[in-house]
Amino acid sequence: MNALPAFTTLGQGPTVLMLHGIGGGHLAFAPQVETLAGNGYRAVAWDMPGYGRSAPIEPYTFKGLAQACVDLIDSLQAAPVILVGHSMGGMVAQEVVARRPELVSRLVLCGTSPAFGKPDGDWQRAFIAERTAPLDAGQSMADLAQVLVPRMVGPGSLPEGVNLATHCMGLVPAATYRRALECLVTFDRRDNLSRIHVPTLLIAGEQDRNAPPAVMQKMAQAIAGSTYIEMKGIGHLQNLEAPDEFDSLLLNFLELPGLLLH
Repeated sequence: MNALPAFTTLGQGPTVLMLHGIGGGHLAFAPQVETLAGNGYRAVAWDMPGYGRSAPIEPYTFKGLAQACVDLIDSLQAAPVILVGHSMGGMVAQEVVARRPELVSRLVLCGTSPAFGKPDGDWQRAFIAERTAPLDAGQSMADLAQVLVPRMVGPGSLPEGVNLATHCMGLVPAATYRRALECLVTFDRRDNLSRIHVPTLLIAGEQDRNAPPAVMQKMAQAIAGSTYIEMKGIGHLQNLEAPDEFDSLLLNFLELPGLLLH
């Protein structure tokens, strides 16, 4: 068995486990950890395998990442948990729900999609090449972050949030980033959307080009009884671009009584 992923935790109450995206780390949910802990929740933000203090896994697959998440949930002795996933973390969350639905009581998916197309497709190859070219040319992850993060955010983003996102991405080991990109393009859980039977909130950024609102809206339509919300003027990094607005959406959803599912 692999070593448990590293994580940060704050507060007492129902456990909210937050899974960051490909350029993140536990710090990417710093505003939410504080807000949730202050509102009666036990906030947990992990470092995905290969990130922060978490050991990498081999092979680096969604199956392995989901298993690492399941192991962490088991170790927290808090099942079922509220699972919040952003971008690639939203894909890991979908994988966990597909494999172990009983471990999740509520699901929040932000800036994510149910599939990344065919791993052998031209678009996927171009996507990986564009993101790894600067590394191949000798640049660092910090250099890459300076270029990529500003392209991901919307005009309504908070500068401090953008700075934190840039800082987080700069800390990602280049080897992990490459492995995560290769993993990312293999994702396809479209067939499982209709099997998600827990209250689910989908949060899209109006200006998100990585997980466009149209994709997330279609995804919401496939999940019975789910709630879809679009954040105006915001791009891909919703929780950091507009943390106050994001946190209030999250808290409102968590405070709803058990939602009726059709």
